[in-house]
Amino acid sequence: MVEELDQASNPWGVKVLRYEIKNINPPHDVLSAMEKQMRAEREKRATILESEGGRDAKINQAEGEKQRVIKESEAVKQQQINEAEGEAAAILAVAEATAEGLKKVAAALNAEGGDKAMQLRVAEDYLERFGNLAKAGNTLIVPANLSDIASMIGAATTVLKQVSSDGGAGAAPRG
Repeated sequence: MVEELDQASNPWGVKVLRYEIKNINPPHDVLSAMEKQMRAEREKRATILESEGGRDAKINQAEGEKQRVIKESEAVKQQQINEAEGEAAAILAVAEATAEGLKKVAAALNAEGGDKAMQLRVAEDYLERFGNLAKAGNTLIVPANLSDIASMIGAATTVLKQVSSDGGAGAAPRG
């Protein structure tokens, strides 16, 4: 268009270098079509942005749920570890206390009069348990040598002396 204007204005001595349109008045149907196209383009961009926002929101929610599940499982794992460590410490404390108690009982038995005290304790325990057995039911099993508590105490004393002479080897105390 610039070349055509330049050739047409050449006889007048005018050189056309640039052509600029300042005001265009297109027909009403062209303006309407252009407005519809611009509106459609804006709606398209808005729909795309909205769907991308929804997608990002769902991804963020899924990631948050994943992190929540991971943290909960780690908390349960740590709780189980703590409980296991606590139970292990309790078992160890009971075992150490039992061992200490057995050491004190052994020392008391080896002291002067210890075997007599043990005989008395065994006899008391025997009578208490036999009495509880009699209360528990209407059937009672009576040992053949009920009147011979001394032989039962003597047997316990013999076992004690054998354990003492072995140095504790061969018979491990239970607790």
